[in-house]
Amino acid sequence: MQLNGAQIVVECLLEQGVKSVFGYPGGAVLYIYDEIFKNKERIHHYLFRHEQGALHAADGYARATGEVGVALVTSGPGATNAVTGLATAYMDSIPMVCITGQVPVALIGNDAFQEADIVGITRSCTKHNYLVKDIKDLARVLREAFYIARTGRPGPVVVDIPKDITNQMFEFTPASGDPVIRSYKPTSEGHTGQIRKAVKLMANAKRPLLYTGGGVLLSNASDELTEMTRAWGAPITNTLMGLGAYPASDKQFVGMLGMHGTYEANMAVSRCDLLVAIGARFDDRVTGKISEFAPEAEIIHVDVDPTSISKNVAVDVPIVGDIKPVLEKMLPMVLEEKFQSKKPDLTDWWAEIDQWRKQDCLRYEQKEDVIEAQFVIQKLHELTNGNAIVATDVGQHQMWAAQFYGFEKPRRWLTSGGLGTMGYGLPAALGAQVAHPEETVVLISGEGSFQMNLQELATAFQYRLPVKIAILNNGFLGMVRQWQEFFYESRYAESVMEVTPDFMKLADAFGATGIRATHPKEVVPAIEKALATKGPVIMDFHVNREANVYPMVPAGAALNEMILL
Repeated sequence: MQLNGAQIVVECLLEQGVKSVFGYPGGAVLYIYDEIFKNKERIHHYLFRHEQGALHAADGYARATGEVGVALVTSGPGATNAVTGLATAYMDSIPMVCITGQVPVALIGNDAFQEADIVGITRSCTKHNYLVKDIKDLARVLREAFYIARTGRPGPVVVDIPKDITNQMFEFTPASGDPVIRSYKPTSEGHTGQIRKAVKLMANAKRPLLYTGGGVLLSNASDELTEMTRAWGAPITNTLMGLGAYPASDKQFVGMLGMHGTYEANMAVSRCDLLVAIGARFDDRVTGKISEFAPEAEIIHVDVDPTSISKNVAVDVPIVGDIKPVLEKMLPMVLEEKFQSKKPDLTDWWAEIDQWRKQDCLRYEQKEDVIEAQFVIQKLHELTNGNAIVATDVGQHQMWAAQFYGFEKPRRWLTSGGLGTMGYGLPAALGAQVAHPEETVVLISGEGSFQMNLQELATAFQYRLPVKIAILNNGFLGMVRQWQEFFYESRYAESVMEVTPDFMKLADAFGATGIRATHPKEVVPAIEKALATKGPVIMDFHVNREANVYPMVPAGAALNEMILL
């Protein structure tokens, strides 16, 4: 059938099962927006107030569902405003397709009104990108974009479409299976011989540790990981991005590792004789001083991205493959009687770990007259039964949320780990709420981060998205202030938030409910009221101004060189 380019775009989105698109219109994408309007019963568009917000919403939607998030923005400043969202998704391997408008083909390179070379600009922060210069390529490119975004190591893909392409006519043929791309053949299964070699090491380890990251969640492999971990009996730690891949309340879980990880997790890394890294990339915030990371351990590394293996830390047994099929092969080997009868007694190893646990590294004191941020998060956990979808921005509140909101299930933790993007939390929470309208979605933010994208409160009100927002308000850029206290002799250079909005009035201005708590006794009633309110709510918690996140591994130090309370 003959369709114009805009119609082809919409048909391709529907082909891919897309129900929600997040974006902001402009001249270069008006034909596409017109077609979406005609198909609004089949595909729902959410108008955000800034393109960055639209990209983060698509990101949050993808993290909460496992599906490809979709954003649509116009050319020039619309596209450049999307770059932070693309970079955020790229660093955390989030599947996303961002369709950008472009000036007509004949004007490309002429510095036309609202022209930007978005393919050139985004080359380093996307998994792949396309500029469609011929209508005959449009359907193929869109299908390839979705395939690339969701397969292998996931990531964002940009499809840049000139305006005249969206109004040209071409024969549209429905898709028949996944596209075949000669230069793109991601490995998924994992080499059976390498897996057997890894299991042999696992069967002989006396001080083993599982170190798991966001790849487990991206591969939907939490069930397989949990079963294998329990069958093996080894301790397990998650990265910041991996929280929820293994139940936080389980006795084998030793907490998050890394710069703000638990004492027991970091000490276990430093003392283990076998480290099994699954879907993690040995980020600098996890490893600390590379030369002293897991110094006594042989290392197994399972990852779908071959370029991540031995990139930062040399490993002994590499396994390239998607986490789920690799664990599906590994699990029966671990369950075999031969493995179970041979594996060493880990009693002494667990006794050592239990001694580290006695350090109680996350302890804090909730005094009578000042609210501690950790107390707020613990009460959020209790009153939501630990079952909320939690988004954060970046800073102290992010680390406290990671430490104190125990995640029992996958895809309930949305945070910018790799890029560390302030302003991520609110639009990501809205994207998750679109995906799961019946779920409780909570944003934990700081007053600094929240101001980065607070305009999206209008989006929350327009679409009746009842996100509950907990602002841990300490009057500082908290993590910046903490570093200044520790390493800059408490010179708080430009980290004091001398002027912040009245969040009660702000909530009212955007059609939300505002609640303020300045005393510990007001915390529980504030949360209870917020959870009982149907619409979006801002809870403004005035917390201890100069509280610090502990433990902390200083930059460049080894994991066993933690600063403790």
